[in-house]
Amino acid sequence: MSGPLSHIRVLDLSRVLAGPWAGQNLADLGAEVIKVERPKFGDDSRTYGPPWVKDRQGQDTKDSAYFTSANRGKKSITLNISQPEGQKLVRELARMCDVLIENYKFGDLARYGLAYDDLKQINPRLIYCSVTGFGQTGPYREHPGYDFMIQGMGGMMSVTGEPDGAPGGGPQRAGVPVADIITGMYASIAICAAIAHRAETGVGQQLDLALLDSQIALLAYQNTNYFATGKPPKRIGNLHPNIVPYQPFRTRDGNVILACANDNLYRKFCHAAGCPELAEDARFASNGKRVENRAEMTRLLQEVMGKRSTREWVELLEGAGIPNGPINDLGQVYEEPQVKARGIKVELEHPVAGKLPTVASPMRFSATPVEYKLAPPLLGQHTEEVLRDLLKLDTAAIAQLRADGIV
Repeated sequence: MSGPLSHIRVLDLSRVLAGPWAGQNLADLGAEVIKVERPKFGDDSRTYGPPWVKDRQGQDTKDSAYFTSANRGKKSITLNISQPEGQKLVRELARMCDVLIENYKFGDLARYGLAYDDLKQINPRLIYCSVTGFGQTGPYREHPGYDFMIQGMGGMMSVTGEPDGAPGGGPQRAGVPVADIITGMYASIAICAAIAHRAETGVGQQLDLALLDSQIALLAYQNTNYFATGKPPKRIGNLHPNIVPYQPFRTRDGNVILACANDNLYRKFCHAAGCPELAEDARFASNGKRVENRAEMTRLLQEVMGKRSTREWVELLEGAGIPNGPINDLGQVYEEPQVKARGIKVELEHPVAGKLPTVASPMRFSATPVEYKLAPPLLGQHTEEVLRDLLKLDTAAIAQLRADGIV
């Protein structure tokens, strides 16, 4: 069966992570995604190493492992869009595509005649997704935006990390670029919604996705906690601002995360752990009381949790139906039986690396399964194929484009 977007063709003019993440999602869903890169240099993220992709002989290639995380399923063509002939080719491709993704700074593509207002004249059905740091409106719209700075500006670092007075305290960025990734996810949703709208109306539209907007939205209940109290939430490390116990505890030989998200689970835990008196203690009788008495609750539970090993706690709590889990490194993650059973690691045939491992999409469909057709491409790997098969250029025309430095 073909993927749910197998009827869609995407022109991906984006680079690094937020835009490419959206493009990869669409490719996983079956879309044909044509990635446009700069001749000779390509996507900036190809240079974000080490580590580098290894070839079949175990030697470093020119492509970073970072690049492979967001470019599966795409065809790569090189195209110099600063030149009129390159701009002409983009317009011809846009005429034949359903979706265009770009993450140039505000106004940059307009200088090349490639803004939405330009391209909708030749393809009114085009869905044009712009991904920027601050969006297409507002006083910051012309400012560049990068994930780290957005995590700071958007409040993420104010709630991530240990409190200022604690060992290792202070603001922390998340371990992955969450602002980029969540913007790519919102872009994917917006594109699919625009495709559904176009199916009803026949008309495309421009989508305006901003890293700052998306980062703020990602704060979820931290936003509404602030609205309810008027007080900005603080960093509390691995604790949950609204649920107790919902945190890691030290075991005899490691750590285990205990997630009692309601009163019933808390009571079940107390009985399974051999401390039923804590279930009856008025200070801890409800989640609200446990939040109020967090410090004492944590102290008492730490005494209990330190008496067994991590494995003993995991087995005991799983048997009692209480959500829990160890804190795994990535080596341990890929050894988890559940991870293996779900096929999270997917190997694709790469022209230089051979079998290249990638991470499966978490989207699962019963009728239109996710497709893994292409490994992350080499720079310009599909230039001739796209120019020949899609734009119908002959060998001489393609050779002239190469000689002129357009591709």
